[in-house]
Amino acid sequence: MTDFTMFQVDAFADGVFEGNPAAVVPLEHWLSDELMLSIAAENNLAETAFFVGVGEGYELRWFTPAAEVPLCGHATLASAHVLFAHLGFAGAEIVFQTKSGPLTVGRDNDLYVMDFPANPPKPTMVDEKIVDALGARPSMVLSGHHVLAVFDDMR
Repeated sequence: MTDFTMFQVDAFADGVFEGNPAAVVPLEHWLSDELMLSIAAENNLAETAFFVGVGEGYELRWFTPAAEVPLCGHATLASAHVLFAHLGFAGAEIVFQTKSGPLTVGRDNDLYVMDFPANPPKPTMVDEKIVDALGARPSMVLSGHHVLAVFDDMR
């Protein structure tokens, strides 16, 4: 049996039972993906965050009850809160290494400020598969994490 400490933090809230809850699990080393997924499923919250200290920063991962996700803002803020308020992190900012790149959370008096990655979609060629699937030709297609078809009107 592996022992660990778990916190439940309500992000974007001034009090308990408000905001967006996330579980936060600080680790000394990574657990298996299967075990982290089982813990997240048992928590049954939108996300459970797991982090491990590496050098001067932390590696951070997020799991829903069903799968690992590439990015989660409220669970990142919850993880920073655990480090600042409960685990004695004394620095001005925390850098989390994630699958979406580095995320930095700093303190601004009683607030936390996060540098969230921007991934704006970029114009791409209109693929005939998209035209066939939509039954109409979009005037523009934008591609990023998802594909967005833009039409000139609502016909």
